Amino acid sequence: MPRVPRRSRLYRTESIVLRHHDLGEADRIIVLFTPGYGKLRALAKGVRRPLSKKSGHVELFTRSDLLVARGRDLDIITQAETIDAYPRLRQDLDRLGQAAYVIELVDRFGVQEADSQALYQLATHTLERLDREAETAASLRYFQVRLLDLSGYRPELHRCVNCLEAAQPQDQFFSANEGGLLCPNCGPRDPYARALSLGALKVLRHYQRNGYPEASRPRVSGNVALEIEVLMESYLNHLVERDLRVPAFVRQVRRVREAG
Repeated sequence: MPRVPRRSRLYRTESIVLRHHDLGEADRIIVLFTPGYGKLRALAKGVRRPLSKKSGHVELFTRSDLLVARGRDLDIITQAETIDAYPRLRQDLDRLGQAAYVIELVDRFGVQEADSQALYQLATHTLERLDREAETAASLRYFQVRLLDLSGYRPELHRCVNCLEAAQPQDQFFSANEGGLLCPNCGPRDPYARALSLGALKVLRHYQRNGYPEASRPRVSGNVALEIEVLMESYLNHLVERDLRVPAFVRQVRRVREAG
């Protein structure tokens, strides 16, 4: 693992705001994700006052350049300047929900005091795509697959994790507990295994072996997209040992949009 540089008494860093909570009458504790230090907690003094110069620069999802003073218990944000506020995310509930899901996953899988360049770059590129691209489903699928790679949970998609036989070009099963495929012989013996169609398997393999421009090129049918969405959500929930909160909101927004 790359060595994490020691934070000086006054240091500058890029960050994405993951979450925050109020402190006292005017302050706010901000949970940040940074490329060089991973997750950090920092105090934004007076940020809730109407005339605060920092308030718009440390909102949720915002990518900012910060000047931070190292403190005994909490570091203190002394200056903040927005790099990208991703404005379209805040105008579209569907995009907002997808961005919130990205942020929730970064919060769950991000590590404190750890070099996080790759995950930070993946997160910022994904937020940019969700903000700017006409179709966003591929961005979210690619993020999930790459997040698993970077976190050390890359699922095995080429052979059965039980009998180790190479997967044949047919429908398979997927085990969240085992972290990969189960063949048609082994899958039915696992009560928690989920059926995985050959079409969905091909898409997941394609995402694993390609960068985003190539990975996002093929069109994915609605049924396969839904199958992948359910499978990935189940696997990620298993890894964090709890149900992630945002996917339920995303589904609710989708139902309202489709009904209207």
